[in-house]
Amino acid sequence: MASAEIAAEHERILREIESTDTNCIGPTLRSVYDGQEHGLFMEKLEGRIRNHDREIEKMCNHHFQGFVDSITELLKVRGEAQKLKGQVTETNQKLQNDGKELLTSMNELRQCRVQQRNIATTIDKLTHCLPVLEMYSKLQEQMRAKRYYPALRTLEQLEESCLPQAGSYRFCTIMAENIPRLRTHIRDVSMSDLKDFLESIRKHSDKIGETAMKQAQVQIARDNAVTSQQRSASGRRIRKEGYGSTEVDRTGNNPFSEQDSGILDVDDEQEEEVPGAHDLVDFSPVYRCLHIYTVLGARDTFENYYRKQRRKQARLVLQPHSNMHETLEGYRRYFNQIVGFFVVEDHILHTTQGLVNRAYVEELWELALSKTIAALRTHSSYCTDPDLVLDLKNLIVLFADTLQGYGFPVNQLFDMLLEMRDQYGEILLKKWSQSFRQILDQDNYSPIPVVSPEEYQRITGQFPFQDPELDKMPFPKKLPFSEFVPKVYSQLKEFIYACLKYSEDLHLSSTEIDDMIRKSTNLLLTRTLSHCLQYAIKKKNVGLAELVQIIINTTHLEQSCHYLEEFISNITNVPPDTINATKLYGTSTFKDARHAAEEEIYTNLNQKIDQFLQLADYDWTAAQGGGQASDYLSDLIAFLCSTFAVFTHLPGNAIEHATLPGKVAQTACMSACKHLSTSLLQLLLEADVRQVSMGALQQFNVDVKECERFARAGPVPGFQGDTLLLAFIDLRQLLDLFTQWDWSTYLADYGRPTCKYLRVNPHTALALLEKMKDTSRKNNMFAQFRKNERDKQKLIDTVVKQLRNLIASNQA
Repeated sequence: MASAEIAAEHERILREIESTDTNCIGPTLRSVYDGQEHGLFMEKLEGRIRNHDREIEKMCNHHFQGFVDSITELLKVRGEAQKLKGQVTETNQKLQNDGKELLTSMNELRQCRVQQRNIATTIDKLTHCLPVLEMYSKLQEQMRAKRYYPALRTLEQLEESCLPQAGSYRFCTIMAENIPRLRTHIRDVSMSDLKDFLESIRKHSDKIGETAMKQAQVQIARDNAVTSQQRSASGRRIRKEGYGSTEVDRTGNNPFSEQDSGILDVDDEQEEEVPGAHDLVDFSPVYRCLHIYTVLGARDTFENYYRKQRRKQARLVLQPHSNMHETLEGYRRYFNQIVGFFVVEDHILHTTQGLVNRAYVEELWELALSKTIAALRTHSSYCTDPDLVLDLKNLIVLFADTLQGYGFPVNQLFDMLLEMRDQYGEILLKKWSQSFRQILDQDNYSPIPVVSPEEYQRITGQFPFQDPELDKMPFPKKLPFSEFVPKVYSQLKEFIYACLKYSEDLHLSSTEIDDMIRKSTNLLLTRTLSHCLQYAIKKKNVGLAELVQIIINTTHLEQSCHYLEEFISNITNVPPDTINATKLYGTSTFKDARHAAEEEIYTNLNQKIDQFLQLADYDWTAAQGGGQASDYLSDLIAFLCSTFAVFTHLPGNAIEHATLPGKVAQTACMSACKHLSTSLLQLLLEADVRQVSMGALQQFNVDVKECERFARAGPVPGFQGDTLLLAFIDLRQLLDLFTQWDWSTYLADYGRPTCKYLRVNPHTALALLEKMKDTSRKNNMFAQFRKNERDKQKLIDTVVKQLRNLIASNQA
């Protein structure tokens, strides 16, 4: 069994040796040598070799004849081969000789083909490189021409399209390296242009604003012209007297000339066509910079920078000069700068997408509005010239209308103008106060003489005066009032015109304008004119004739008040009977002035009487009185007669609620007589007068009779009976009591309505009697032993005692 297995193994090894490559036979032979049957394998191997030798021998025997035949054929062919070889060699030599020229041509052709291929390759490469070079040349040209936005687009095209197609050449690498630097340069240059633009419009925003305001003024003028034509077509008639032009003069030359700064030159002489404000400004630097930063992906940075710089400029623009209030030009420059600033911002808002938005512009406008109003309130408060305030108002209205045309809300400006109206009214009141005082100071307080109808028409044209009786009188004649009446009336109308001028273009209704004018006029009447009249009445050295003329003048001015009412209604087109319409207080103003003048007349008369009474020089111890009135009293009576003669000019039937004819003269006369009577009684009872003799009383009685004679003569017509004598009734009864020595009647009838000495006060009688008692004692100290003197002294003592008892009983 084992031998069979060994035999099978040896058979397998032999088959492997036969079929396996000799390079790999080592492991097979190794397995033979590793076994125990080496000899047996060698025997089998020898046997296999003998078998193969026998097969080889059989095969050789089978093919030997064919081999011999092949050798024979091969020997025959060798000769022929030698011939053929010689022919081939010869042919080859001939071919080699003939192919040299062809080879040379072929080499030349190959070289040409190589050159042709190189040329084609070069052309292809140049085809891709030339656009790069052309684009770069175009870029350089655009950079030199400062066309930065197209240059940036060219740069973008060069980087994204041309350079990738050109390949990796050195010049392409250099160009690619230069691209960031070129972008940075373009960004910096465009920002520099923007800074120049911002600086330029900051410097010349007043010119931009001036042009915008001119344009708005032209448009307003056109609108007003169209409105006027419509009103004329409808047949509506508006009465305007003495209106001044409300347009503000805004002439001026072009103060600058800039190149490439964003500001274009304008020919100011072209008045027919005012260019739009946007025509003055070249906004291309802003647009270029915006587009460049957008392409560079830094739009937010640009927007923030632009808004930040414009906010700074806004604060500078809104800062007024310290002396802005001194002239209108200061205000105009201030407004022009603000308008110019917002015209630029409005144009930027509408021509760019998102550089500025509505919220940003409204924020700036709110800031500008608050600061502008604060500045105007501060600086306008320094103004004392009403013409400047009026011009400023017109300028503010134009400023507001201009900005309103660009869509900015301006209601606060008009509210501020209504606030300034009160300030304007106060300034007008101060100015008119000076005018009124000047008129009153320069007036001669005499009736106006008129020598011709033209002069009469001129005066009645200034003041509404109508007097049919005076019209019938021949020239020359006199008007009853003095010069200050037409002058004051004209000043009142001028004041109304001044108030009307301020109310124009404030978008107020006719009723509001009418109410404003009436309230301002009432202030002028009740405060300014009233104070001026009081000043004229109360000032020193004013004569009675002047006071009388003031009464006449105020009466005529009072008559003219309803004409002023009609005048206001005509210029405001508001009927005077409108509900809640404010009424003028002129009537009460002139009445108060007239009453003050009357009181001043009474006061002056009493002061004159006191001055005459200071000249009184009575001899209170005289034994016997004189037969004539004292000199001072004669002079006083003469003065009163001449004074009351002036009162015949006083009016009495002027208007409703006016004084009765002669009432002022009567009151003045009665007041003077009462004051004279009271002063004479006080003179008699003065503490300095310690003694009064009967002779002195007789002289005093003569003076009182002279006063009574004056009263009885009727220095002023209109008194009924002896009414004027009642002013001296107290003195008359007192003097009659003492001169007639009728004490028994006085004491018996005291307190009865029918008493003869009803007006004699017991205190007054006692005081005078005490003075007479002292005189009697002093003059008769050595004659007291005479019986008559003793009886008289006893009688005086008895009367004194009875008077004291009478006084004591009345007090109890």
